[in-house]
Formats: sequence, structure tokens, C-alpha cells
Amino acid sequence: MDLGTVLRWAADRYPHRRAVGGPSPMTYAQWDAHVNRLAHALAGLGVRQGDHVVMSLSGGERQASLHFAAQKLGAVAVPLSFRLSSDELAYCVADAGATLMITDESTAETAEAAERALADQSLTDPPPVNRVMSGSAKDTTIERMALDQPSTAPDVTVRDHDLSVMLYTSGTTGKPKGVPRTHSAEYHASVAHLIQSGQSRFDVTLGVMPLFHTMGLRTLIATVIGAGTWVPQARFDPGEAIELMRRERITSLYLVPTMYWSLLRTGRLGEATGGATGGAKGEATSVRKLAYAGAAMTPALAGELAEALHPESFVNHLGSTEIYTFTIGPDVVAKPGSAGRAGVFSQVRLVSPHPGADPDDLVEPGELGQLAVSMRSPEAFAGYWRRPDADAKSIRGGWYFPGDLAVADEDGDLRVEGRVDDMINSGGENIYPDDIEDALIRCPAVNEVVVVGLEDDRWGQAVTAFFVPAVGRAPGDATAALQEYAREQSGLPSVKRPKRYIAVAEIPKSAVGKLLRRQLRSGGYDALADSSGGPA
Repeated sequence: MDLGTVLRWAADRYPHRRAVGGPSPMTYAQWDAHVNRLAHALAGLGVRQGDHVVMSLSGGERQASLHFAAQKLGAVAVPLSFRLSSDELAYCVADAGATLMITDESTAETAEAAERALADQSLTDPPPVNRVMSGSAKDTTIERMALDQPSTAPDVTVRDHDLSVMLYTSGTTGKPKGVPRTHSAEYHASVAHLIQSGQSRFDVTLGVMPLFHTMGLRTLIATVIGAGTWVPQARFDPGEAIELMRRERITSLYLVPTMYWSLLRTGRLGEATGGATGGAKGEATSVRKLAYAGAAMTPALAGELAEALHPESFVNHLGSTEIYTFTIGPDVVAKPGSAGRAGVFSQVRLVSPHPGADPDDLVEPGELGQLAVSMRSPEAFAGYWRRPDADAKSIRGGWYFPGDLAVADEDGDLRVEGRVDDMINSGGENIYPDDIEDALIRCPAVNEVVVVGLEDDRWGQAVTAFFVPAVGRAPGDATAALQEYAREQSGLPSVKRPKRYIAVAEIPKSAVGKLLRRQLRSGGYDALADSSGGPA
């Protein structure tokens, strides 16, 4: 099944159902016609089947419509983060071999600098990249070009195994890696999302996860398959998101944990007897289904969400850009922190945690192992874009190694203990941050906390807690309070208690809200207070 057909068939079944919410609502019939016009406009700009189209946009309905327009043409959408620098954007455009770059007002300046960088590079075969604006009142926009185009679908045959999208993973080191995904992989991943996440037909879903991230694409495509309503929010703002939930009667959320944390801190999310909402009647009482991915969620945060919203379903999804689903934890309330078992189209196993381990080198039940995921999944990619070195590192014997470490409990459910890259070796002990963070976040002096290992002459790596003080708490006082809490109330054994506490104004995060531990490890922070007596 190709994704252009997915939208057309949804319009055939439910032409008058609301497909897009927000300030510019459209029915399925209207959206399909609009997408067809955009596809013809792209063809008028020279885009042909198989061409790569970079989309450097802020998000929202315009990007979603352009994404489906590329699908209708059989072109490959290459959505890129609006936070990329000009050099990073230039690298991705050249690496993808894009023929067209679509920008908007928020990214135009960066794109112009990227074009200059591309022109300055001594490339043996520089790509002839054209650029067009989207959504600007001052320039000729692709939407304006589409007004005079036919509303019928382009005469293009798109096959299941054709490429649909290429996402770029940020990675922890080196250049971003392109992850090409076929129409079939995207379709199967979206069907799996419907089955596994609790989302169902006719749900109203908040579309705030960016479309350069697999979670954003999954929310969008799964909603269309289920003939639901996708409510766009171009950039996450917790107050605006609460207002959209109230006005649009949103029923389903699929977010990263940091976004849920921000929603709770508005005090407007739901009804609770305690915690962040303080017992007040919330504005998001229509929300019945919660799912999260992208990072671990502490049991404390999961408990607050359950208390605030009393969801019918609350799902933990573990996966990646490369293979959308690894495992599903179907009941976060009953088993917080559990990553559950393999998804409907997945097969997983735990093997030796040593680098380069053979996929048949299985660990014993209850032992820490490295996650391996079968490449036979219909949700899987086939390999990185022009990166045989990355393939050799991550793919062995038909299994994909994402770098997650996990333990199977007595029920056979997996609990992720961290990542190979996040492991802290302190005094010869291997320590993982998750349970330390869950203990420390319960301290009243703390709003956010992340634990990393910093280089230390004595310990090799010192367990270090970076935290944002609670509102109204002076950084020095909050640092002392957190130290005392860790020692007296956290329940952490001495080996896991941080050797150092550093107060910061904010925890660095990616564009989708993932914690950037590597930035803290490399010194990319300004300390407000430091228990080591360092500069503050």
C-alpha cells in the first residue's frame, strides 16, 4: 500500500469527515484535492518520481500536505529539523541529492546560508537544487502555485517498495545518517501504531510531534488510516496545546515525556487530588488515550499523568527511526517503566552487551543484555543511505542493534536499563541513570533532573546530577536540598548517589524533546550552582 492511496481511500470512504482540525480545517475530500493540487505544483517545479525533496519547514498542516503531495508523485520526502545550522542543512541537502528544497519564513535565512555553503563546496557533482517558499505572504509560494492546478491525482504509479521518506538521525557523534523508508514500511508501521497505541478509528489526535521525526509521521499517517482528525500544532507550546485539546476535543496524545511534563506543569491538563494540578478541574478531559516514546518516563511522571487524566489506555512504545517498533508496554499504570514485549510486526532478543556481539549470543533470563531486533520486520529499513560503515556497525546477521540495554523480568517483559552510550562506569561499577533520575525527581526542590557520568580522576566517571531548581528555589539552596534528599530519603544505595550536583537553568533537549546527555558530558552548560565548589 502506498501512502498517496491511503489518503485517497480515506477520502473515498469518508469524504465529509473532518480530516484536519485547527484554524484551517478540511474534510477528507477537501484535503485529498488540496494535496493533489500541491502534487501537480511540485511536478511543475520539475519534481519527478524518485526525486528527493527536502522540506525545511516549521511543521503544521502545510508540511503534512506537502508530505502527502510528494507521496502522490512518487517523490521521496526528506523532512529536516528546523533547528539545523546552515552547515548541517547543506550537508543533508547534498547527501540526499535533493532536487528541490522547500522552506518557509522560519528557515529561509538558514536555507540561503546553506545554498551559499553548497556553492562554495568543491563537489565533484553538486546537486542542482532549486528552492521554493511555503506559506509566505511576501513570496511566490507553492500553495499559491497550486491554486490553478487540477484536483485529480497525478498519473503516477507508486509501488510498495518505492521510497517514501528519508529521515535523518541526529546520532551521538559524526554526521547525520539518512534512513530511507519505503511506502510499505511506513504503512506497516502506521497500522502497527493503530493496533498497539490504543489509537482507533475517528480519534482526534494532536499533531505536534515534528514530521522530521518518526513519531510525527506515525501520528499523521495512522490518523489518516483510521479516518480520524489530525489537529496540527507547528511548534509545541504547552498552554496552546491545552487550548487545542479543549477546543478540538482531542482524544489521543502521542508525545515524548518532556512534553507531558510541560503539560502537567501548566496545572490545566486534568483533574487530580494532588501533584502538579493541585486538584483543580482540568481543560483536557476529552483525552482518553496516552502513549509515549523517544525517552524513558519516570514512574513519578507516569503516576501524575494517570492521576490527572485517568486514561483508558497508556502505552510505552520502544522503537527507532530504522525499525519503528521494537516492543510495546501496553499498561504503563500497572507496570510503569516496562517496555513490554515485541510488537505485532517485530521479533526481539537480548544478546551479550559487548560491542560486536553475535545475534545468537543470547543472555540468560534475568541478565542484562543488548537489544537486537529482526530486520525481517515489515516496519524495517533496508540500511542507511550511502553509509556502509553505519550498516556494518548496527546490522549483523539480519538483526539490527540499536544500542539499548535491557533485562527481561519474570513475566518476560523487558525493562530498558539505559543505552550503551549512557552507561556510567564509576569506580568499576556499571551504573545506569534511569532509576537514579526517578528517585531524584521526587525531591520537592527539583523541576527536572538528568544524570550523566563526568570524567573524574578518582572514580573514572563521577555520577553527576544536572537539575533545574523548582520555581522559587534559589540554586544554592536547591542544590543542598537535593543532596540531603539523595542521602536521607531517596533510597538510593551509596554507589548510585551522585558525587556531584549541578543546578542549571534548563536541560538541553533536541527539537523533539529528547535529553541531550552528550552536551552535558562535553561541558555544554552554564552552572547556576555546583556542589563541587566549581564556578557558578
